[in-house]
Amino acid sequence: MPNKIKIGLADDHVLLRDALATLIDGFGNCQVIVKASNGEELIKAMQNGQVPDVLILDLNMPKISGWEVATWVQEHQPEIRVLMLTMYDSELSLIRLLQAGVKGFLKKDIHPDELKQAIQTVMDTGYYYSNYTSSRIAQLFRVNDEGKMVLQKNLLSEQELAFLKLACSELTYKEVAQQMGLNPRAVDGLRDQLFVKLDIKSRVGLAIFAIRHGIVNV
Repeated sequence: MPNKIKIGLADDHVLLRDALATLIDGFGNCQVIVKASNGEELIKAMQNGQVPDVLILDLNMPKISGWEVATWVQEHQPEIRVLMLTMYDSELSLIRLLQAGVKGFLKKDIHPDELKQAIQTVMDTGYYYSNYTSSRIAQLFRVNDEGKMVLQKNLLSEQELAFLKLACSELTYKEVAQQMGLNPRAVDGLRDQLFVKLDIKSRVGLAIFAIRHGIVNV
């Protein structure tokens, strides 16, 4: 495949994945070399030598999510450019994906011409942000009424993210504390801290927030 951009795809919807592969192969300058139904399959393929130039990932996948794949790529194959297919465009989800090394964001309803442009642009410049995404990222640096950057409010620690995920399960707060290796008072403190930080008043509110921002899959 001389001079062709090697593409890796991961999406748990077979029809979408196959249609996307056919579309990309038809661009002429691209070749899909690996298709996977989840992040685990994709990582195994890359470990076995199927290393693409560009990865196009669905954010929500079983076993290993797109975010987890991007984090793995950043650590083990940082030369691979990652484009994320996602309908989540909240400040928190953008921050998490940027921290994971994602180089661009794509909506699933984009025009084929934009997909082709995104692949070529991320190869040429190292990143691809549409005008809409660039505007959302710029908004992260605006100052709110409290005099704080939006970016600061939406930065969650690994401990806070771990608690959010467990809070969306059927575990009691005492069991969450055991899972996290913390005492119950520390977990109560984490919960109350997130209530204030996210302007949320209940565990149900935490779960809704986590789902809306792609922190947990449903």
